[in-house]
Amino acid sequence: MLGSVVSCSPACLAGLRSSRHLVARLSHCGRPVRLHWAIASAVSQADQDAAPAAAAAAAPAAVPQQQEQNGDGNGTQQQKQQRKVGAAGPRTSSKEMVDTSPPRGTRDFYPEDMRLRNWLFGEWAAVSQLFGFEQFDVPVLESEELFVRKAGEEITDQLYNFQDKGGRRVALRPEITPSLARLVLGRGKGLALPAKWWIIGQVRHHRPITN
Repeated sequence: MLGSVVSCSPACLAGLRSSRHLVARLSHCGRPVRLHWAIASAVSQADQDAAPAAAAAAAPAAVPQQQEQNGDGNGTQQQKQQRKVGAAGPRTSSKEMVDTSPPRGTRDFYPEDMRLRNWLFGEWAAVSQLFGFEQFDVPVLESEELFVRKAGEEITDQLYNFQDKGGRRVALRPEITPSLARLVLGRGKGLALPAKWWIIGQVRHHRPITN
């Protein structure tokens, strides 16, 4: 670069403080020529003179940053390590294998399985409608109390149950009958009898393995 920057008269060098000042001044000059060795020496000397001042100006700004990283100096090494881990979050090794199996008690249906299942369900639906039955559906998630009323407190050990964010005890339905009874009670005397309903629904029932 020293051989290709633009030239200017010696008056341009008056008050030169660093190479950046030289570049700024040379940008206003007229024609490109080779940089004289005297100018290069002046620039080098100006940079050397400016380096201590720049380092002194940067030092006060670095002290608060270092204090912020170290905290107040009273924390233990363990606390600092915890803050560091908390900021970065837990890391999962990229070499860990992902479990591709569905949760226990469930299964996947690939397209060839769905073709068979849809055909079978279609036959059930056609026969049900042929005999005057109407399809209904209920939520998979029900109140835990609904199943306790039918089977007693011991049923809770066989439910996939939990407390929702509103503090209510809920469970994945282990059967359809309690949900059907809830629908019939909800209609009350307004329900036309006989009620001929049919449903194909999933249930979740936890049965402990015994020897």
